[in-house]
Amino acid sequence: MRYFFEDYALDTDRRELHRGSTVVPTTPQVFDLLDYLIRNREHVVSKDDLVKTIWHGRIISDVALTTRLNAARSAIGDSGERQRLIKTLPRKGFRFVGAVHEGNRPSATATVVDIHEESPNPAPALPDKPSIAVLPFENMSGDPEQDYFADGMVEDIITGLSRSRSVFVIARNSSFAYKGKAVDIKQVRRELGVRYVLEGSVRKAGNRVRITGQLVDAATGTHIWADRYDSTLENIFDLQDRVTMNVIGAIAPQLERAEIARAQRKPTESLGAYDYYLRALAKNYRFTREANMEAFKLIQTANDLDPDFAAPYALGANLLGQRWVSGWSSGGAEDLTEAHRLARRALELDGDNPGVLASGGAVAMLLGELDEAATLLARAITLDPNLAAARIWNGWVHLYLNDAEAAIEQFQIGLRMSPLDPRIYLAHSGIAAAHFAAGRFEEGSSWAKIALQQNPNYVVAHRILMACHATAGRIQEAREAWAVAREIDPTQRISIVVKKWHLRKSADLYAGALRIAGMPE
Repeated sequence: MRYFFEDYALDTDRRELHRGSTVVPTTPQVFDLLDYLIRNREHVVSKDDLVKTIWHGRIISDVALTTRLNAARSAIGDSGERQRLIKTLPRKGFRFVGAVHEGNRPSATATVVDIHEESPNPAPALPDKPSIAVLPFENMSGDPEQDYFADGMVEDIITGLSRSRSVFVIARNSSFAYKGKAVDIKQVRRELGVRYVLEGSVRKAGNRVRITGQLVDAATGTHIWADRYDSTLENIFDLQDRVTMNVIGAIAPQLERAEIARAQRKPTESLGAYDYYLRALAKNYRFTREANMEAFKLIQTANDLDPDFAAPYALGANLLGQRWVSGWSSGGAEDLTEAHRLARRALELDGDNPGVLASGGAVAMLLGELDEAATLLARAITLDPNLAAARIWNGWVHLYLNDAEAAIEQFQIGLRMSPLDPRIYLAHSGIAAAHFAAGRFEEGSSWAKIALQQNPNYVVAHRILMACHATAGRIQEAREAWAVAREIDPTQRISIVVKKWHLRKSADLYAGALRIAGMPE
């Protein structure tokens, strides 16, 4: 059996721990410790369990156990401080908390393609955007009739990914040519011309089903992401839809991160417009004034290199909108005017791209053009129902149209679709604002705090937190929140901030709350 987690693989047959293609040296006890924790990852393992299994009941000191645990953590890039994969639960025990994918070693009768055999056709050139092949999921149920379920899951994922214009997806007929074969991932890369491969398995037992998936960098064999989903079979099609949405929402940010990391490793002299766009995207995620300015310069370079590439124009529009909302520039209305021009240019170049439509909707929303924003975002969602960014911006539009409950529904869909998205704090902040608008100030405070855990620099969330505290009568907490927000942006004034609060029905309440918190007029 092999267990895959992050970019590691634990091979219990060979008793080897791999990171990518490299064997990580481990002592027998450390390997046994990892093996036992991973096999029993569904529950907490006590010290007595470990002593009984690893040390066969011998009496050992706490120091010896801690030493082995630290060695195990070190072998998989973890530590006692981070506890990213092996978590210690005080007075209870230990648990492996990383996402794990299980896979069997290919059987002797499986069709294995010789990876050293020369292909008669040259390998296709890699596209200039993330490219992925979704391989047929392995049916591990022992029931051939369950193939239809596994195949249907893969077809849904391929269809969902194909709706995104930012990803090149291999068609179903090509990826299903590997069905029933044990194929080397690098061979798939050569034959299909893709950078990433998604593979998985389906296991059905009684009325329950477990679906696993893992995303692999086909060039290096590195595991980028892995997860599993457990459910009942009460409604098989709802289950397929839910898992498909979760898988797409999980791997889309991972693809983006992998592409950014690849672009950042490239030498400057070989960068193209797409690489500059990816580097700008990475800067954008830092959410600071300096990073925003640097990102916009990179976008301008991308535009110079390829004036017909829509994505940099859309990102540039968002950067200017971010600059305006956060008070990072003295440009004021000029920033929004330029953001509108860039968004329109992106739409002219690629008006059927869901990401471009979502960016255009976001800029229209900031300009107060809510009908246009709603139209653009509705089209983005129609073209790509799995685009979390469109759902989140749509939530803000619903909120500004004074429908707090519909807004919360859209934000929650965005959260379910892409819980690992680096911009997810926008959904948390939106839910906080919706609760404030609905008079639920305690709930608003809780969601604003969650947003700030994701992005402590997001001044909008600080302002919502201030408003919720002040309106709920927690004056001291409101003033403490203002002290933090003022450090981020000392130029904030009620007269300016309220103009950016498009919730007209609660504008006076919002202004009064900020006044109580201590923000100057």
